Amino acid sequence: MADADSRSGQVYFDGRILDWCDRTHAPHDEALQRAFEAPARAGMPPIHVAPSEGKLLELLLRMVGAKRVVELGTLAGYSALRLARALPEGGKLWTVEFDPRHAEVARDVIAKAGLAEKVEVCVGRGVEVLPTLEAHGPFCVVFIDADKESYDVYGRWAARHVRPGGLLLGDNSFLFKNLLDDSARAAVMRRFHEEARAHFDTVNVPTPDGLLVGLKR
Repeated sequence: MADADSRSGQVYFDGRILDWCDRTHAPHDEALQRAFEAPARAGMPPIHVAPSEGKLLELLLRMVGAKRVVELGTLAGYSALRLARALPEGGKLWTVEFDPRHAEVARDVIAKAGLAEKVEVCVGRGVEVLPTLEAHGPFCVVFIDADKESYDVYGRWAARHVRPGGLLLGDNSFLFKNLLDDSARAAVMRRFHEEARAHFDTVNVPTPDGLLVGLKR
């Protein structure tokens, strides 16, 4: 399926190009492939980030020298592996997952990848788990890929607890093409964009469903 630039109608990529770029720039080793396939094996929704987006997260963390990272939305642990691989010795990722069954799948994926010492999987609602992590801050990066209805709350927490020069990353920032809809969910996502801009130097990367990237002032 081809995608088009909405401003010009020009087709600029298709699935074959994306697949080629994934293979060229973001190939999977055994551990990443296991994590990528884990949702299908466990009967979970295949809604993790794509290979190139996962590699982008990894590179962004390396660019800012991230050591302490919070992820909201673990699913089966694919993005957690990407994030954890960017951390130096002694680095730590706290990843928050609402569904206990998903969290168990992620723990298994992370352990088999040899990253259990770097990653703590926290189970519960993001808005309830985040206050329990504050003593570990300030954080270098907060990556949000969880319930869209809470993105504004997560963004405010990140603004308070990300260090200067750290990153706020928000996946699905186009809200599945519904960002400009007249709905409460869309209003939350727009508020996330607008409030992030107040504390971070921001840009929205036009991945298939958008990735907000903010550098803390």
